[in-house]
Amino acid sequence: MDFYDIPVLPRKGEETTLREYAGKVLLIVNTATGCGLTPQYEELEQMYRRHKEQGFEILDFPCNQFMEQAKGDDEQINSFCTARYDTTFPRFKKIEVNGPGAVPLFRYLKEQKPQGTAAKGKWFMSMMIRISSFFNRKSSEQGDIRWNFTKFLVDREGHVVERFEPTVTAEQIEPAIEKLL
Repeated sequence: MDFYDIPVLPRKGEETTLREYAGKVLLIVNTATGCGLTPQYEELEQMYRRHKEQGFEILDFPCNQFMEQAKGDDEQINSFCTARYDTTFPRFKKIEVNGPGAVPLFRYLKEQKPQGTAAKGKWFMSMMIRISSFFNRKSSEQGDIRWNFTKFLVDREGHVVERFEPTVTAEQIEPAIEKLL
């Protein structure tokens, strides 16, 4: 399957594909509004504004699978993100990233990069995510996403270049993005 033919559901509107993002560097993130990592929205937005004109996009996919930390409907989630963090990058409908309900995009991303790069110096937080994920039972298959704010970096040709674990910050990812831009 061609990456750009993968179906996605915009926050508003009918099913479409990723075709409109062909030729851009993408950071695809599963997010949540009630998570300890939710403040990452602020640094993601700052990075988005710095690089958008160079052909960079962040695609935000809210997910409620991890301790139900993305409560509310799509409009409530969007309102929260725009009011609290002034986000301007595209946000899609709430999805599932693991299990039988996982959307095709995240099944593809996990297949391409089943393991992620961990954050340097954040071993305690990474361990807590692993423990929480185990008890949450939403991450049991090889390659499954363990928590909110897992990030996938995609180059301009639609190749999944890297997967970053939730505690990896925008500042730590930015050099890899700049290299692709």
